[in-house]
Amino acid sequence: MGAQHWIDIARDGETGIETLRAHFKGHAYDPHWHDSYLIGFTEQGVQQFRCRRVLHNSTPGQVFLLEPGDIHDGDAPTEGGFTYSMLYLDPHWLERELRALYEDAPADCLPTFARNLTHDPRLVPLIADAFHALRGPEPRMLRQAALDALLGRMVGHLAWQSRMQDDPRIPQVALRARELLHARLDEDIGLDDLALACGVDRFRLTRAFKAAFGLAPHAYLVQLRLARARQLLASGIAAVDVAAALGFADQSHLGRWFRRAYGLTPAAYRRQCKNLPDT
Repeated sequence: MGAQHWIDIARDGETGIETLRAHFKGHAYDPHWHDSYLIGFTEQGVQQFRCRRVLHNSTPGQVFLLEPGDIHDGDAPTEGGFTYSMLYLDPHWLERELRALYEDAPADCLPTFARNLTHDPRLVPLIADAFHALRGPEPRMLRQAALDALLGRMVGHLAWQSRMQDDPRIPQVALRARELLHARLDEDIGLDDLALACGVDRFRLTRAFKAAFGLAPHAYLVQLRLARARQLLASGIAAVDVAAALGFADQSHLGRWFRRAYGLTPAAYRRQCKNLPDT
């Protein structure tokens, strides 16, 4: 990693929550998504990112919130770069905790963020408290209290959306293609094969898919593989084995895509998540 960037990441073994603090200058990372809920705040500089077709500029004290599947990038438009702290919240953990805290949460619904960027001075210190509690040698009760306080404030930024139905505006061909990519993410599937399975030509499929999900099918497949790679690396599997399992040509191929999306190498991510010594 260049001298202009640094990333410090750790993973809490009990909750699966990842805590990340990072600094970037210039281009930070290419468009990508996570399978976690992200909540964090900008500490210094201007953190510029595109999400949901909107260009955001997060400045010190602002809170950014992204849900699983939100495609976003990252850039530092000012000379000094930007620094931020963030939590990656496992979706299953978040939903379970929210339903425990709020018994009136609607059934068959998932939590969603109405906005990706907000100003909430009371939320920033709660994110910081949860970050430090998860990083430090704190008693379990203190860590849980910090997370409960965070969730209690977060609920004001959450809504609930049905998990039962797809957006009716999305063409069926795009939904079918997405379903196939999820089912066959480790295969070397061609665009012609995908189009044939969906009953259209590859040009119509690509147009429909990109309009629906913001990425062409091949780019979406790469993001699926990268999200799965994060899970496997965090569990301790070596990068070379992850690359082989997910259809990357080799470890270097995985590394190039991983670094473009997340700003660090697969080996560095695995080492920091598992608190392994540098080798």
